[in-house]
Order: sequence, then C-alpha cells, then structure tokens
Amino acid sequence: MTTPRRVGTETSKTRAVLLDSAERLMLGEGYAAVTYRGVAARAGVTSGLVQYYFPTLDDLFLALVRRRTEQTLSTLVEALQTGQPLRALWEFSNNRTAGALIAELTALANHRKIIRAEMAAVGEKVRALTLEALARSSNDYTVPLENIPVEVLVFLVTSSPRAIITEQSVGMSTSHAETLEFVERYLDRVEPRQSDS
Repeated sequence: MTTPRRVGTETSKTRAVLLDSAERLMLGEGYAAVTYRGVAARAGVTSGLVQYYFPTLDDLFLALVRRRTEQTLSTLVEALQTGQPLRALWEFSNNRTAGALIAELTALANHRKIIRAEMAAVGEKVRALTLEALARSSNDYTVPLENIPVEVLVFLVTSSPRAIITEQSVGMSTSHAETLEFVERYLDRVEPRQSDS
C-alpha cells in the first residue's frame, strides 16, 4: 500500500504566490505556458516546490478556477442584491482580466475534461444566481428596447451563436434555447422567411 503524497496547505502564502504567478503567466502567454518550470520561474522558486503544492497540472488549473470563482462569485452575489441585478451582471461581465482568463481556461477546457466540468459548473451557477436575482427584482425587464442600430444587430447576431457554441463546448446550456428562440422571433418579424415556391 502506498502512502498518500504530502501536499502543501491550501492556506499557505507560497501557494497563493504560485497561483498568482500561474494566473499572470496564463494571462500573458496563454495556458500552454503554464508548466511547472514556467510557474516556478515566474514565482522565483523551484519546479519541485510547485509540484509539491500541485501534484498534477490539473490540480494547478483546478485551483486557479476555484480561486477565481471564490473571488468573483462573492462580488457578484453582493452586486446582485443591490436592486439592479442586470447592471451588476453587465459590470461583472465587463471585467477584462476575468474575461481573458475565462477565454484561456475555456481553451484549456477543450483539452482537459476535469477543467471543462469545473467551468460548466461555475458558469451554470453564475447564470442561475443571476436568473434568481432577476426573478426577485421588482424591475420591469419587459420594457421595449429603443430602436436598435444595425451595428448592434450585426454584433448580436454574430456573437450570440459563437458565445453559445463556446459555452456548450464546456457543458453549459442555461439560457441558450431561449436566446436562440428570441433571435429567431426577431428575425421572423423583421425578415420573414420566404417560402420555397
């Protein structure tokens, strides 16, 4: 029988430095640059120390996702309770650093099932929290939109399907069918389908 391998504690300052270094490396050079040697060089430690805290690279990537989730979810939950949940989601979604990190982690998730599952769970949790906040809100979200500029329409029509495909690649599905139906209804109103005859 083998004895379990010792792993550095989750509350260690060294572990936090390693995660900071891995995150900066991922943001600066992409997820492929996040190796034991790369993180060690960025943190100024040995690669053995990185491996002591994260026995596999998946352990390191999971720790990155979970730490970022803890940091952002608490902020989002607090913002969703301000009475302006849609604005809170807008501001949450406009964080460039988080967006860049999510893009890298999503690319990584295409190659690592464990990361894909974690990303899906986080994404679905964020979506559920937001939908719950909107349901509790007294705001009227059925207010008709102002005239939509064609530039906005083009962006929404091209980016919505790509966003859905990206989310589906990690296993998310909440709000996809409703979004596609909404766009189709809008298109049927402004550009009714022509019959084949």
